[in-house]
Amino acid sequence: MFGVDTTVLVFIVLAGFSAGAVAYAFLFNTIAEEKTTERRLDTVKKAETDRSVVKANRDRVAEAAKRRKSVQDSLKELDAKHLATDKNVRKPPLRVQLKQAGLQVSVERFYIYSAVCGIVLTVLAYFAGAPLLILPGALLAGALGLPRWFVSFLRARRVKAFLNEFPNALDVIVRAVKSGLPLNDGIRLIASEAQEPVKTEFRRIVEAQQVGISIPDAALRMQETMPCPEAGFFGIVIQIQQQAGGNLSEALGNLSRVLRDRKKMKAKVQALSMEAKASAAIIGALPFIVAFLVYMSSPNYIMPLFTTSTGHLILGVSGLWMSIGIFVMRKMMNFEV
Repeated sequence: MFGVDTTVLVFIVLAGFSAGAVAYAFLFNTIAEEKTTERRLDTVKKAETDRSVVKANRDRVAEAAKRRKSVQDSLKELDAKHLATDKNVRKPPLRVQLKQAGLQVSVERFYIYSAVCGIVLTVLAYFAGAPLLILPGALLAGALGLPRWFVSFLRARRVKAFLNEFPNALDVIVRAVKSGLPLNDGIRLIASEAQEPVKTEFRRIVEAQQVGISIPDAALRMQETMPCPEAGFFGIVIQIQQQAGGNLSEALGNLSRVLRDRKKMKAKVQALSMEAKASAAIIGALPFIVAFLVYMSSPNYIMPLFTTSTGHLILGVSGLWMSIGIFVMRKMMNFEV
């Protein structure tokens, strides 16, 4: 009985294995095809993922290249505009110089004032006992030299006042932009609340905007009335930010920091060159001091320089050479930062 049951059990197990083998034989191709399909799907998914990553990288590189090209085009355009206005900035005509000096005087009236100044200086030299040969030089100095020197002096003083206040104005604009105000409102705030001459320069930007000129173009034109590189930096930053995008507050904040660093560097250069300036002042004043001391001790010894034509010639040549030496020393001591 036990043997029969064992035989039946073994037969059942063998029959089950046979049925499983037959089923596996029939389903093998299907299973193999499903595995192949799954592998293909995995390959396709990985390829799509890799393609997406490659496309994202390609788009990112293309966007960076596009932005870089936009910045390069902006810089080229700004450089072309800078070259076009460089002549008016470095060697501006008299009309622009008067505007840069902050003088509300026409060119014709300036020529009238120059002629009057030349005549007055010539008359003073004549009544002071100057020889007739000196009078034409006094006329030229009074008509051409002194008025233009006065305009240059006012220009330099106005630029210095502008540089002292300009970084503070940029900080105000940065705070306004960070608080959510547009750039127009920040510029209008400076045009109404800042100190001169920054107030006047930003008012020109507001007035230019009112007649249809964009803020970047108006900011680039600031260097025409304020002949300093810092004004050009401001226009370039605004122009690049509008064409290429970016954080305006960060760009203006960096510009403010750069301007303050330039100011510190200029002050450091001035401090380092004070010794040379003191030496130049002593050397330039030494002939006058020696002449005064000689006059106090032996007036008859030095008076022929002032009473004879030969002495006048010697004084003129000496003054010319002293002027050349002082001019050369001044060029050697003034550093562009």
